Amino acid sequence: MPMKEIVRELQGKAANLALRMPISWVNILAGPPVTIDGRTLDGRTQWFLKLLARSGQPPMHHLSVADARADIDAYLPLLSGRAAPVGEIVDRTIAGPGGRLRVRLYRPAGTVARLLPAILYFHGGGWVAGSLEAYDLICRYVCARAGCAVVAVDYRLAPEHKFPAAIDDAVAAFRWLSAGAVNLGIDPARVVVAGDSAGATIATVLARLVRDDARPPCLQWLFYPATDLGLDSASYKSCGEGFMLTRAEVEWSRGHYLDSLDEVADPRVSPLRADDLAGMAPALVYTAGFDPLRDEGKAYADRLTAAGVKTIYREFESLIHGFVSMRGALQAGARAMDEMVAGLRHELAQLGR
Repeated sequence: MPMKEIVRELQGKAANLALRMPISWVNILAGPPVTIDGRTLDGRTQWFLKLLARSGQPPMHHLSVADARADIDAYLPLLSGRAAPVGEIVDRTIAGPGGRLRVRLYRPAGTVARLLPAILYFHGGGWVAGSLEAYDLICRYVCARAGCAVVAVDYRLAPEHKFPAAIDDAVAAFRWLSAGAVNLGIDPARVVVAGDSAGATIATVLARLVRDDARPPCLQWLFYPATDLGLDSASYKSCGEGFMLTRAEVEWSRGHYLDSLDEVADPRVSPLRADDLAGMAPALVYTAGFDPLRDEGKAYADRLTAAGVKTIYREFESLIHGFVSMRGALQAGARAMDEMVAGLRHELAQLGR
């Protein structure tokens, strides 16, 4: 193992031990509570951010694309908790608009259902980073706890493949899954489109683009989606620095993803700007209180509701962007994940009633 990787692993283990200290110690070491916009930051999350600041890790927008990808692939598995038991994991490729497209299929252990509901999952990473490997533990957890098959999509990344490559890959993956669902042991009437951050944006854009298909998605499951790349919401001002995701990092990602800022107005880039959101699948939308994407996520949930789309919105007000990837390090993140999975299971159980 290269020395750089050994150091990263040791740093990750040390941080995890520090985060598991008694909360009374954490509250002393983390400093006075941080309150913004009437929300108080979770104590362990505050301590995590302090540890991160002390680590000397450069922010993503100061890195090359290759280094940013390597960092995400190295750190997410350290923060994502133990591997949940699943029954089967299969890697395969499918036909995509730009060539063969990797997907990874997870099946829960011990299932007796002939046809399972499935979650078509798009990872985060600002359209520039993230991978099947970085999100493996997250997908295992979702598969095991939700009792669903999970199909993770390795969509094309910018800047090598700029907008709309990721969207085109998402549409191709959904239609492949819909057409071949039964052969994969999946119920074509119960396909959920899901993702976190940029992946949530991809998922909801996909849901709109295929809403008139013979078998559209049954649900949208969205974790802190980016819904307007204009970056002008109030939470960008109050939470745009110091809480993991920064305005500078979003600008860095946007610059790699788009050819021109004129594309910001395209609803496939900024789904909040779509003229018509009617007829989309019901949505579960989750945001974090200390996240620059918070307000646009709430605005999007409100737009969906106004368009007649059944929408359940929940803000985890004490958490930061990326908490889905921090289940192993942040207890509040783990509780949030449990709640989101419970919400999904409930909504799936209501289908057809």
